[in-house]
Amino acid sequence: MIRTVEGSHLHAKRILDMLGIPRSTFYRWYDRYAEGGFDALADRSPRPKSVWNRIPQDKRDDLIEFALEYEALTTRDLAVKYTDEKRCSGETLHWGLS
Repeated sequence: MIRTVEGSHLHAKRILDMLGIPRSTFYRWYDRYAEGGFDALADRSPRPKSVWNRIPQDKRDDLIEFALEYEALTTRDLAVKYTDEKRCSGETLHWGLS
């Protein structure tokens, strides 16, 4: 694709229109190719390698166990009770209950 566009006497826009490829897509491919060659064009996973707000599994398990023990409480009451008894921040609880 890149070599076709580079080697053509036609404008890139015209070739891409004929092929049905958005220019933004082509130039994203072209930038990757320019930086790392054909190997840089390999498919990549769209998922991030890590999530900044993920609760560690042991804390998550503890929160779930606590919630099951007090399942009659509303989410708000559960959050207050958990933060009081476990002495954790509300931010940790917020991510654990969603």
